[in-house]
Amino acid sequence: MQFYLDGYKPGDPFVADPHPSLAERPTGLPEEADVVILGCGPAGLLLAAQLAEFPELRTVIVDRRDGPLEVGQADGVACRTVEIFETFGLADQLIHEGYQVNEVTFWRPDPEDHDSIVRTGRIDDVEDDLSEMPHMIVNQARMLTYLRDHMRRSATRAEPFYGLHATDVQVDTESNAEHPATVTLQHLEDFEPTGETSTIRARYVVGCDGARSATRESIGRSLEGDEANQSWGVLDVLAVTDFPDIRLKSTIQSEQGSLLIIPREGGYLVRLYIELDNDRDAEMLQNRSATPEKLTAVANRILHPYSIDVKHVGWWSVYEVGQRLCDRFDDVGDAEVGSRLPRVFIAGDACHTHSAKAGQGMNVSMADSWNLGWKLGTVLNGTSRPEVLSTYSAERQQVAQELIDFDREFAALFSERPDDDGEETDPTRFQNYFRDKGRFTAGVAVRYGPSVLTAASPHQHVAEGFQLGMRFHSAPVIRLADAKPVHLGHAARADGAWRLYAFADRAHPSAPDSRLRELAEFLASQDSPIARFTPPDADPDSVIDVRAVLQQGHRDVTVEDVPPVLLPRKGPFELIDYEKVFCPDPATDIFDRRGLDRDHGALVVVRPDQYVAHVLPLDAHHELVDFLRGALVEVGTPTTSSDRETAGAAATSPQRTSLAHHGG
Repeated sequence: MQFYLDGYKPGDPFVADPHPSLAERPTGLPEEADVVILGCGPAGLLLAAQLAEFPELRTVIVDRRDGPLEVGQADGVACRTVEIFETFGLADQLIHEGYQVNEVTFWRPDPEDHDSIVRTGRIDDVEDDLSEMPHMIVNQARMLTYLRDHMRRSATRAEPFYGLHATDVQVDTESNAEHPATVTLQHLEDFEPTGETSTIRARYVVGCDGARSATRESIGRSLEGDEANQSWGVLDVLAVTDFPDIRLKSTIQSEQGSLLIIPREGGYLVRLYIELDNDRDAEMLQNRSATPEKLTAVANRILHPYSIDVKHVGWWSVYEVGQRLCDRFDDVGDAEVGSRLPRVFIAGDACHTHSAKAGQGMNVSMADSWNLGWKLGTVLNGTSRPEVLSTYSAERQQVAQELIDFDREFAALFSERPDDDGEETDPTRFQNYFRDKGRFTAGVAVRYGPSVLTAASPHQHVAEGFQLGMRFHSAPVIRLADAKPVHLGHAARADGAWRLYAFADRAHPSAPDSRLRELAEFLASQDSPIARFTPPDADPDSVIDVRAVLQQGHRDVTVEDVPPVLLPRKGPFELIDYEKVFCPDPATDIFDRRGLDRDHGALVVVRPDQYVAHVLPLDAHHELVDFLRGALVEVGTPTTSSDRETAGAAATSPQRTSLAHHGG
């Protein structure tokens, strides 16, 4: 990471100077905010961490708990989620602390003795070159701690407010009020109302308040889908066992039920997901009399001939499996689409629920917030057009539908038994399915469709490895200025900036016929998107960050050969940023690895959430500007979101949505 841009200061360089506006802000709950986030789970805190990167904004996050989550709940951290945490500078901490999933084993009934189990397969958990980041296991509470720590280090010094429960949310669309949403909060102590209430007026409200979301009800949405018809117990334990794969992720499908073993961080702790049978475990389920001892007995029943002796239980629960989904993730009604922009959003379990076994709940919830956070931040700071907010529901609802469909099939295959006539099912069926869906469970199979943020480009052939609508797939490169091996994707930070990755043609960058140099000259002109969309008082890379990858080796070209636009001057001292230009890694040339056109080069346009928005030839200057004009605000146009919404939106239908006296 880069620091000291504004001058050298002793101390921790990762703690930002407090934003000047903090001196004028109230220390307690404010009366007004730009964004109010309801819920301090994974979706809420990742959103808050992203908005903390916009210190001029006032973001308030509240939770009905009396303090931070300490134990339990989700644990699987997909490769894509680790990539996201890298943009906050948190990936190293996560990887250092967590358990890395390397292989998965599969166990089924022994063909010679169906009362026993045998290992039937063993595969890599993550396929080669799927991601530079591993699949990790870290307790959800620790993930949330990382995010809170990041918020505290940010220029906002942001902290959640606990013991507050939303009882009413109203959105007034009859006027052009700057803060049209009003949130009423009930004060709690030990989860009981104290009789005190507070209200906050907000520009936007985001409900990350779980499966019983009051925010969802306030905007007239409901979870639709299959009711829960299967129960699972979950135990985090310290145990002694003769099961040989206890430190490997293991799926067990026996005659007695199914069990998923997830080794945990620290070398000793392990999580057991235990299928509960509606017949054999009926008493436990009907009377809600589950205990860790009873769940352990079921685990031993499934593990036979192996056994597990639980010495200590760190956390346990019983949950029911159901796949349910909302049809939209914002407050715009079907009749209002195209006539007004959203003011209230829902994310995470508030809009989709599913089983925990595939490890997708926390990851997809955070991906919801990752999609929404930069859009809210850049609309509020005046660099993005408000219309981009309408893409959140469209993009994430489709992903959630794919997740529901996957989870339904995954859960069914996981619980599959021999046929009723006694014939054995294909022992490799679940293993093959698990392998084939590896890209999905790693979080890297998401593809966003065409919109104002994602083009339907006819130029995909110049950069075949950077697929439109999919996350920018990083690869190793060598930074020119200091010869440091780095991952190209790690140049992206959670700062709301677009990235232009210019992959050079064969010509030397100083040569007259260099297409890269021609592009650089355009980007330095007054017709470039940098000049059009960057506020005059901002650093030149604050809205559009240009990076280049040359074809020459890092010893065959020097910084003197680099066009000035790739050496931007920044900060109060106009210091030169030397970290914009890269060369291929000799061991794994990015041009070959990502299918880049060596003769003509390629320009890959990447959204602030690291998804490929456009692929263009290096000389497609006007196409680049025309595309970005659909998402970004040109300098000189209205700069506040309310002004631009008033100017840009069609006639608004009068509406007031409300929730009252709901839990969640």
